[in-house]
Amino acid sequence: MKPFSELQAQHLTADVLHHEIGSRGYVLIRNLLPRTELNKLLGEVSQILSRSGWLTSGRDPIERIANAKAACGDPDPAFKSTYREVFNLESFHALPHHPQLKAVMKLIVGDRVLVHPKPIGRLIFPNSERLRVHAHQDYRFMNGDPECFTVWIPLHDCPGEMGPLQILEGSHHFGFQAHIDENLHVPEIPAGAEMGDEWVGGDINAGDVLIFHSLTVHAAAPNFSDRMRISLDCRFQDCARVVNPANLAFAGESGKSWEEIYKTWTSPNLKYYWKSLPLNFQPSRAEIETLSHTAASPSMRSRYSRILAQIA
Repeated sequence: MKPFSELQAQHLTADVLHHEIGSRGYVLIRNLLPRTELNKLLGEVSQILSRSGWLTSGRDPIERIANAKAACGDPDPAFKSTYREVFNLESFHALPHHPQLKAVMKLIVGDRVLVHPKPIGRLIFPNSERLRVHAHQDYRFMNGDPECFTVWIPLHDCPGEMGPLQILEGSHHFGFQAHIDENLHVPEIPAGAEMGDEWVGGDINAGDVLIFHSLTVHAAAPNFSDRMRISLDCRFQDCARVVNPANLAFAGESGKSWEEIYKTWTSPNLKYYWKSLPLNFQPSRAEIETLSHTAASPSMRSRYSRILAQIA
């Protein structure tokens, strides 16, 4: 596999970033975020995993030594319960707003940066092939405007054996690629059907960030270590471009709400920050309101009602 092309944080310009992402579909930036802040969040997440029995007892949770018997993943109920605790952390949501990361994203998308408010935590058990995420494009899940970018941030050093992300270089040039959904929790592009140049990969360490286009094909490598792989995905775009309102709301039937998540947070700047932005929703608020009454099934009408209540 070809090694990642990489840039150092001190050598960044808008022209360089646009060239790398435009030609390759991604950019790997070394040493962008301070390890001290990543370690703080890693400590909070590790404590939650330890309380849930996911880590080996008698070891420091920060080592992330996995309890193989506890291996689980979405949509397992045990996973959902623990994941919810992680997702509710204020520090988990604060990381995508780090000034150094936002400064880089402004160079990529412009000054009108929208940080999508629902980052995704990746809590990956070792040696669990059934839980590995295979080749896909994030646009399959996000919709909205394809000029949206994912930032993958490991909270610890992530050598090859721990399963860092791999990128199919140049795959964003081929547009949206067909995914299969049948009998899969996470839709994926059939193995061998991915269109692009070469797969690239390598070690990604704490402080590094991997940024890629929503149409860039990527996949997780297997985690062959004895430790949990803990990372965070967050998404950014120009707020003037089309936004799928489902990316700002909890459309499912889990009962999650921003009010519940925010109730213990201390920073008012992180709460509902997107509501002050002139977002271009598609479907629009008016269309969502209509769909909440006219969608084909009761479940879809309820889904649109939940979205409408949370973006109003």
